[in-house]
Parts: sequence; structure tokens; C-alpha cells
Amino acid sequence: MPTFTALTTLPGKDRAEALGEAMDALTPEPYGVGVFEIEDGSGLWEVGGYFSERPDEAGLALLATLHEARPFAVSELPETDWVAKVRRELAPVRAGRFYLYGSHDAGTVPEDAVPLLIEAAMAFGTGHHGTTRGCLEALDRLADRGVVAGSVADIGCGTAVLAMAAARIWPVTPVASDIDPVAVEVAEANLAANDMAGRVVCIEATGFDHPRIAAGAPYDLIFANILKGPLIDLAPDLARHLAPGGHAILSGLLNDQADEVADAYAAQGLDRAEATRIGDWTTLLLGRAN
Repeated sequence: MPTFTALTTLPGKDRAEALGEAMDALTPEPYGVGVFEIEDGSGLWEVGGYFSERPDEAGLALLATLHEARPFAVSELPETDWVAKVRRELAPVRAGRFYLYGSHDAGTVPEDAVPLLIEAAMAFGTGHHGTTRGCLEALDRLADRGVVAGSVADIGCGTAVLAMAAARIWPVTPVASDIDPVAVEVAEANLAANDMAGRVVCIEATGFDHPRIAAGAPYDLIFANILKGPLIDLAPDLARHLAPGGHAILSGLLNDQADEVADAYAAQGLDRAEATRIGDWTTLLLGRAN
């Protein structure tokens, strides 16, 4: 069966979501519509529709005009064995002591590694992105220094791989939150796949706005692997929830965004301990004095 895509970009979440909803009224109707923020600091959002037959390009052009979006780019995708493609492209990742792999690579786990089974899914955080890997490597370095966190929060958890990694190395039950209910479902599924059901508390929440997060504060370690804007907005709340002597691991930052985010947290009393670059992305390790 052929697959056609129709993709455009426009600024602003509300406008992008409105365009995504409007695409459902097209004939032929798309069998799927996605709305995603582009992680390059531009403020643009991508709206994409997926069709089993060629979409109505005149209708798409009208929608683009009405919603002040760029013209849709329509393409026909080649037939692809997606299972084979995922297995080929999502090779295992070593991040310090942690080893992230899919079930098809279960036989490759080194004996000295902390294994984390993470399947490709709809939630962010398979470990192949420089931000997730950077957070895991920062966690690994903290553990090497003898840090043991008695309380951990993972804000914007995606697959919950960071919370799972902390629960693997410390006697702790992290709280992992995400604004996306699908991510929470994926996180729960990943816990079950790793025989870790109940080892991480997964909740749907915006930032720190949840009674369960408040109940666990203050935290010795807080992960926030999201984006520059939300990280800056979270700085006061994160600082309030971080224990004296605690650490924060932040990512989702392009290299040229790191200083601005670090400054926002310095204003809240958190010092920059490390800034690690992996490709285009920076991970910040911040600390609060006792």
C-alpha cells in the first residue's frame, strides 16, 4: 500500500494544533496526523499528515493559507520494511555503565553493563539522541564520584529511561512525569519489559505540578531533558524542589543555548558543575551547595 506524506511548518503550538485538527476534514482523510515542535530553537512546529492515497493538494494549499503555514510538501514514501529499518538504525548504545538496546540485540549486552531494554516507540528517549546519552553519562559520572541519591525526579520523562537508570544503580523509587499520556504509557511498558514494574512511579503532569511530585520533595537528583524554553521556565520550581547538596541534570539544549539556561539556574542558586557536548547538543550538570 502506498503511503503519502504532507508536511508543513508554522510558528506556535496553538496554531499548529489547530491546523492538525483541520487536516482531519480533508478528503481523502489522513490515517494519521502528527504535530511536533522542531528542536532547533526556531519556535517552529511541524504538522504532517499520512495518507494511503494521494492527498488533495488544493485542499492542503487552502489549509496552509488559512493557517498562515508554509506550503505543504507532498511526497510518496517508498515501500519500506520498517522492522528491519529500526533494527538496523537503532543499534545498541553504551553510555558510561549503561547499555541501551532493543529486544533484537538482547544477546549483545556486555557482562559489566547496566542493561536497559528500550524499544523504539512514540515517546522520546531511546538513548540514540545526544541529549539522552548525555544525561546518562552525567549520571554515570555522579555515581563514579560516590553520589547516592535517595530521591529522584525525572521531569519530561519520555520513555523514563533516565529514571530507570537511576533505579538500577541506587535503592530509590524515582518519580517520572510527562505531559503526554502516551509517554506515560510507554514508560510503564518499558518498566514491565525490564522487570522493573513499580520501581518508578510514572505520572502525567506539567512540570512539577502534581501532588505526588510535591510529596517526594526535596530531591537529591532531578532530570529535565526537555527544551530550552521550558527549562528556563522551570528554573524556579526546580530549584524549590532540589535538596541542599543536590544535583540537576538538564538537556534538550543546542550548544549555543546552554549558557542562557545555565544563567537562569545560577540565578536560582544552582552552580554549573559540567557542560558536556555530544554533537549539536549540550548536557548541563548543576549542583546546589549544602
